[in-house]
Amino acid sequence: MQGIQAAWPHYIWLNMPLMPHACAEKPYPLSKPAMKPALHDIDERTNLTSSNKFELLLFRLGQSANSDQRELFGINVFKVREILVMPPITSMANTSPHVMGIANIRGQIIPVINLASVVRCKPANGLGILLVTEFARSTQAFAVEEVSEIVRLEWQQVLSAEGQGGGLVTSIARLDGDVESTRLAQVLDVEQILQDVMPPEKQASGVGAGIKIALPAGTVVLAADDSALARSMIEQALSSMNVPYVMTKTGKEAWDRLQSIHTQAQMEGKTVRDKVALVLTDLEMPEMDGFTLTRNIKSDARFKSIPVVIHSSLTGAANEGHVKTVGADAYIAKFAADELAATLLEVLAHR
Repeated sequence: MQGIQAAWPHYIWLNMPLMPHACAEKPYPLSKPAMKPALHDIDERTNLTSSNKFELLLFRLGQSANSDQRELFGINVFKVREILVMPPITSMANTSPHVMGIANIRGQIIPVINLASVVRCKPANGLGILLVTEFARSTQAFAVEEVSEIVRLEWQQVLSAEGQGGGLVTSIARLDGDVESTRLAQVLDVEQILQDVMPPEKQASGVGAGIKIALPAGTVVLAADDSALARSMIEQALSSMNVPYVMTKTGKEAWDRLQSIHTQAQMEGKTVRDKVALVLTDLEMPEMDGFTLTRNIKSDARFKSIPVVIHSSLTGAANEGHVKTVGADAYIAKFAADELAATLLEVLAHR
């Protein structure tokens, strides 16, 4: 294998065949003919968000610590910049035991995290593949045992993993749909892993500017994020701004809560705007993603006047530009608390 590259952030291709699975809705074996994807293929992948779908890159990390199984793990394709055969790694002094060192990738020095070590798997064949990722305005690489395939899924096929004992897993993807024999893939919380392995020198949850926001009496910010780490940081940031909030874990939960708030407001002779000042949502979430949640809000006469701010680790010009097509009022990257405060202040000033 010579390598896999991504026309960031839309498309990944390689010059070796992967192993597609016949039961997946539309697996993408990446082969040599796909080396130069047509523009309509790139657009198709970008436009998956209009139908509550996404693509998941599946990989293996070795034998699980709790069994002899080689479980499947997944990461959103839009977070993957490039996939390579393992390059030379330079070990660094005084780093986390989960950090293998650094690699020189096309002139950029990138830290390499041993993902198998993080999740306590034992690779039988070593760590031969490097996933170069970009999210939350940072670039890092994850060493994995092997890459399997890319599958296209609906977010309804993905269920929250919270409470299932997997602190580094945000959700479980049912790769073959809602059937008993479906394969399962664990979608890793790569933001949490990055925070644990390479904590930033300055914690992003603190709002250095000391901005305080006064919402209209009785209103809240309705927030949605499936990551426990993200929810904790959002809660700290909003609390430091004296902003009351209601936190939810998925786009569907936020949508259901918004409708419940509307019903309660009607019973009190009020409007939903008397209860909800703003919706703050992640993009990648089980059951219903942030794009769909935003579209639902902006296409519904009851809710369309509520400002929606996207708060996501899917950074990059394409992703940031795409949120405008669903009607979002603003986009900010995780986890820039000062930017969050400034953006909320600006959006609420125009409500």
